[in-house]
Amino acid sequence: MNIKVLRGNPTPEELAAALAVVRARATAASALPPGAPTARDSWSDPSRIARRRLPQPGPTTWARTYWPG
Repeated sequence: MNIKVLRGNPTPEELAAALAVVRARATAASALPPGAPTARDSWSDPSRIARRRLPQPGPTTWARTYWPG
């Protein structure tokens, strides 16, 4: 595994911390069996947008679609 710093001048401690994270992620990814589903972050889940029902049509619907609660 080769890592190249393109910008900045990291300290040896910063570089070691970044490398530890990369290695941990690679190890975790290789531990999964082939074809296993991966976990998705909640922010990238499209269903989070449609969790609440849309308001029924009416004269104040435009206000209720924007303001939370």
